[in-house]
Amino acid sequence: MPAVQSRLTVRLFATLVFFSVLAGQFWRNLLGWWGFGAIAVFILIGSIGLIVSLKPKWSWRGFPKSLAAFMLVATVSLAWSAYPGASAIGITLQWITTITALFLALCLTWAELLRTLAVALRWILGLSILFEVVVAVFIGHAVLPFWVEYSGKIPAAFYWSRGLLLDGGPIEGIVASRNLLGFIALLALIVFAVQLVAGTVSRGWGITWVVVALVMLWLTRSATVSVALLAVAVALAFTLWARRLPPLGRRPLYLTAAGVLAAAVVGLVAFSPALLTLLGKSEDLTGRFDIWGRVIGLAGERPVVGWGWVSYWAPWVEPFDGLAVRKGVQYLQAHNAWLDVWLQLGILGLIIFAALTLSTLWRSWFLAVDRPRLGVADSEPYAISSLLPLLLTVALLAQSLAESRILVESGWVLLVILAVRSKRPGADAELLGLGRR
Repeated sequence: MPAVQSRLTVRLFATLVFFSVLAGQFWRNLLGWWGFGAIAVFILIGSIGLIVSLKPKWSWRGFPKSLAAFMLVATVSLAWSAYPGASAIGITLQWITTITALFLALCLTWAELLRTLAVALRWILGLSILFEVVVAVFIGHAVLPFWVEYSGKIPAAFYWSRGLLLDGGPIEGIVASRNLLGFIALLALIVFAVQLVAGTVSRGWGITWVVVALVMLWLTRSATVSVALLAVAVALAFTLWARRLPPLGRRPLYLTAAGVLAAAVVGLVAFSPALLTLLGKSEDLTGRFDIWGRVIGLAGERPVVGWGWVSYWAPWVEPFDGLAVRKGVQYLQAHNAWLDVWLQLGILGLIIFAALTLSTLWRSWFLAVDRPRLGVADSEPYAISSLLPLLLTVALLAQSLAESRILVESGWVLLVILAVRSKRPGADAELLGLGRR
């Protein structure tokens, strides 16, 4: 196969992968679990096949050891799991997701990752708008997922779309969740803005999609995404400040950052009721405080190595059966990734997860601010494109405080990509190339 056609095949497949991990609920609602399973098997086989055929260059030295350690601990937790059957399923799914992420991280360049992720995000946002228009204008009432039978009073969270577009939202889009759709819009805003400013898309096209992402953020009105957006904006401001300082003159910046973080924590504690009202949340963060309390209690029973890895909670086994039920909906996550890791892998897993996420943040920070060290201080494309890993990492970490999605599907895929690519030798040179047409 000619090289050009080969790379086109890789990019098309990568776009399908990004679309499927970001909008997995779309496939499940449209095709059912069997249809989704068929797509997942196709993606797994394709990922393995492309890794084998492309033979990407990699070295153990340039691979994040914390990622390997996390997968090792998650896998061996089957030995002490309180629910071995559910753990076997969860560990298998974690490996499938990880292999898929490794295909993206090892077989694509930064430029290809940006392009394919952007295309997938455009498809999701575009289809979500079209879907909500059809539901609101032509169907005229809320829509349930296909292939599922419901009886009695149906909780609002079960609907694919509640058809509220003409009322100004909130909307759920094809992913059936305003929080998830809002976070996808945030990722899109970051990616589209980088493409626009770096000049890798036409100005009119770039502005159009940035506006679409902003409109989608407004239509979803997700409080957790609003906080993540604020975190990304603060990270961007500190990054631009750091670029104006020499490496040895950044102490004031780091002290200011520590002060801002401390003030944010104090402010959240002191003014949480007012802030929650401003964000449209109840004082218990829509039931999160109750869920967190129960998870902390369970984690305290097995604090060192946890109950065993299961990824999404398995609602048919103890202790997850009835653990988090609110308004008739049984939730399958702790709504905090750090508590979820502590619950499932104990303090051991929590330390490894912290090492994985914080080392990725550390490397992404220096990729974003240390242009003089790379000899590309005057390169504007690099100045823009090198922000991408940092801003995506900050968005994921901000979301991890109120959602556990960084551990599953798109969140885990993006974390693995960022961890592997930021540590890979030559990551800075590839980011320089990302900003070129």
